[in-house]
Amino acid sequence: MATGKRKIKSAKNKPAARKARVKSKAVKPARKRPAGSVPSVKAGGLSGKLRAAALKVLEDRQAEEIVMIDLINRSSVADYLIIASGRAGRQIAAIADYLREAFMKLGVSAVRVEGLSQANWVLVDAGDVVVHLFRPEVRHYYRLEDLWNSNGEDIKTASFMIE
Repeated sequence: MATGKRKIKSAKNKPAARKARVKSKAVKPARKRPAGSVPSVKAGGLSGKLRAAALKVLEDRQAEEIVMIDLINRSSVADYLIIASGRAGRQIAAIADYLREAFMKLGVSAVRVEGLSQANWVLVDAGDVVVHLFRPEVRHYYRLEDLWNSNGEDIKTASFMIE
């Protein structure tokens, strides 16, 4: 008895996976920031939250010479590279521990910490944000800021960006 009419299923009869596919939205491409503009700490997304948390921990734990390098349009390794100094190995180790804890509170499950045993140069990698903590003489020896500043741009110190 084909009458030419199709039987229409209601939304209640559709599987849940089908409903989820229908509701998905297209992802908008990322908006590029003009060259030379300084990002604010309130930038959206996880990388902005990680950056803000890192800067707050560094400021609260009295890290010195805090420098943030924006890598968004320069490298695919990370979005932000933060370099700071500590006065002693114990302070650097403590700052690294506070950073790891802050990143884990924001939902980053795989925070890697390297160099903690000697605490001369400690790297805290949260994916989008990488923090290098140095003793002053080690920082002066390696001069990481100069590596990223090879094109003549001014690297902004992060202290004025904390709100």
